Amino acid sequence: QGKVVNSSQWQFNAFVLFLETANEVDPYNILGVTKSASQTEIKKVYKRLARKWHPDKNKNEGAEDMFIKITKSYEILSNEERRANYDRYGQTDDTQPYGHGHYGHGHDQFYFDESFFHFPFSSKGSQEFADSKYALHFNQYVNDVVPDSFKRPYLIKITSDWCFSCIHIEPVWKEVVLELEALGVGIGVVDVGYERRLANHLGAHRTPSILGVINGKVTFFHYAVVKEHLRQFVEDLLPQRLVEKVTDRNDLQFLNSWHEQNKPHVLLFDQVPVVPLLYKLTAFAYKAYVQFGYVDQGLSDTANLLKQFNINTYAPTMLVFKESVDKPADIIQAKGMKKQVIDEFILNNKFLLVPRLVNQKLFDELCPVKQFHRRRKYCVLLITGDEESYTIGNQAFLSFAYTNTQEVVRFAYVYQRLQQPLCDTLLKTKDSTQASGRGVLILERRNAAGKVLYKEVAGGWNGTDKNKQRLLDELQRLQKDPSILNQDAMLPELNNEFASMFLIRWIYTAYDYLTEIIDDVLHNNWREMMPLLSLIFSALFILFGTVVVQAFSDSSEDGKSKPKAKDGATAENGSPGSSSTSSRPPKKNFVEVTELTDITYTSNLVKLRPGHMNVVLVLTDASKNVLLSKFAKEVYSFTGSLTLHFSFLNLDKHSAWMETLLEFAQDAMQIDTDEDDGARHKIDYTGYILALNGHKKYLCLFRPVYTGEEGPGGATGGGRRSGSREDHPPRRSMPRSRSTATLQIHHKLDRLGLWMERLMEGTLPRYYIPAWPGLEKITAPK
Repeated sequence: QGKVVNSSQWQFNAFVLFLETANEVDPYNILGVTKSASQTEIKKVYKRLARKWHPDKNKNEGAEDMFIKITKSYEILSNEERRANYDRYGQTDDTQPYGHGHYGHGHDQFYFDESFFHFPFSSKGSQEFADSKYALHFNQYVNDVVPDSFKRPYLIKITSDWCFSCIHIEPVWKEVVLELEALGVGIGVVDVGYERRLANHLGAHRTPSILGVINGKVTFFHYAVVKEHLRQFVEDLLPQRLVEKVTDRNDLQFLNSWHEQNKPHVLLFDQVPVVPLLYKLTAFAYKAYVQFGYVDQGLSDTANLLKQFNINTYAPTMLVFKESVDKPADIIQAKGMKKQVIDEFILNNKFLLVPRLVNQKLFDELCPVKQFHRRRKYCVLLITGDEESYTIGNQAFLSFAYTNTQEVVRFAYVYQRLQQPLCDTLLKTKDSTQASGRGVLILERRNAAGKVLYKEVAGGWNGTDKNKQRLLDELQRLQKDPSILNQDAMLPELNNEFASMFLIRWIYTAYDYLTEIIDDVLHNNWREMMPLLSLIFSALFILFGTVVVQAFSDSSEDGKSKPKAKDGATAENGSPGSSSTSSRPPKKNFVEVTELTDITYTSNLVKLRPGHMNVVLVLTDASKNVLLSKFAKEVYSFTGSLTLHFSFLNLDKHSAWMETLLEFAQDAMQIDTDEDDGARHKIDYTGYILALNGHKKYLCLFRPVYTGEEGPGGATGGGRRSGSREDHPPRRSMPRSRSTATLQIHHKLDRLGLWMERLMEGTLPRYYIPAWPGLEKITAPK
């Protein structure tokens, strides 16, 4: 009991001392700022003073006390409510004058905002229970947290079982987690005793440690563990250009940028002078889809905006603008706006009414692939241009989309100049519209490989009432009969029209990394900087070594350059069998040809390395020896290429695979169109050559031509079979000898060398397929 009385008496004395000194604490005087100082000025002064008086740097006796006063002053002035409360009533705390004293002690670079009389072991059970909910494992961090950090920041605590300092910061951590998790911040806890690998991966070498992860980058927290500091730390993790301040001076410039950025624009009206953290987190999560702006209702420069949109100043208001800058497309207004409400609002307005297809990702989201368990989704696509002459037609298309009431129809447009491969594919059967460069198509995507069914609306598109009526009639017919989409095509991947902005993004990223390095230097965090410093010095060493070696080797190379030139000329003129199509001469005096079977199928095709191709000869047991000999002679000069592999496919064993492959590609090419459908199964594929790209899933096809010595036709990969009956008239009914048949088979590959040259040049047509036929499509050997 005596101990309890003494503790109570000590607490009472401390409280009396606090009351005596509370009035002497003036945060403005401590930080050396005026009462009109902005948050930016206060933050700048605080950082400078914190570095100066940090106990790890300043070893003077009063440094720690001064640092605590600076921290306390910043806590008051950085919070608008507490600052206003101090300005009005002179109170330094708007809740309790004691109980959460900020006179903590330093441990492992942390300063704890916690009562001296808190008994640490009383909350150990609740600490373990709370931490288990957010426990992170290495695979979970790599597979889930890092990708998700590109949409929201993560706050992670490094702890261990016997870390007494970790227990001290637990009350502050719980309070921060409750607040930030509700705003959308990801929370994680790493127990070093169980996840040493993850702790080392993050670069955390002490407990407790607190760090943030955003865009896959790790940043450590270095300041006092108080709620305001952790909240500011999370806010500093976010990019600085997420939300634009909008006033009466720049509102039109902000809203009119929807066409250039191809995004809706959202405006938040609120009375606080700084952008709320919830709004910044929302802007970061949807930065790829929406541009965000903030209007401070307390400024005189925003009075016209408030009047123009009739804003209620008593509650936060959010407006979304699409193609129209005069009238918002949607609006919400609520006191204490929650994250779930804002997310739902943004998701419902994530796209413009008629967005421009600028990349493949946007195309996939606007026009998803047809799913059997879902309703069909159709896209109405306008192919147009960005010149002045197209403005009337584009506006008419937008006005037509405004009147659309069908949820299964999405409207979009493309600029033919910027998406030429896509437009060429869709307009391949077009004459008038292709010439004018504009037209409207209704399409439905069938698979992720690019296959679509579509129909072109007759008459093109000029924006006339007649054009609108034709489009309306086609959409009404589509509701009753989806089979009107009678054309199909394999669409190429869309060009990324915003790829030119990569340099700007690189500059911003370099600036962020430079800021982080400077911050680490100021905090003497050398252990965490060692990998980066090692990388920099290694690069400098390699660069210096390269320059030195190059300087010493220049003199010797100059003396040998002339003899090498002579030798090169001799080799060029005198080497037999040289070929201009192969960048390297053959390394062997033979051609290595492997059989494509169920054993070599995966390594030689399905998992073939990117950039490599397998040239496959199709043959039978009867023609094997003749065709392989001819095949080896024709492709020998190309064996020096490291990206070409040579195989053969036996039709007697694997005819089903060959038929399935060509069936997959039948939409892109017509095989033997002069034959009737009933006889297709009788096609003789002997002598066909398939150039298969396993990674990109496309093939180039060589069809043999029946020639005597010099027959017409060609190995263009796309021409139909043509004979030479006029040059070589058929004989009368004479029995065909085996030598004659062998000669005809031998001549099937006469034009293969020319076809191989076109293959190396990349000028052959490519036929894309959704997937390679599986092993179940390969018939068992007879």
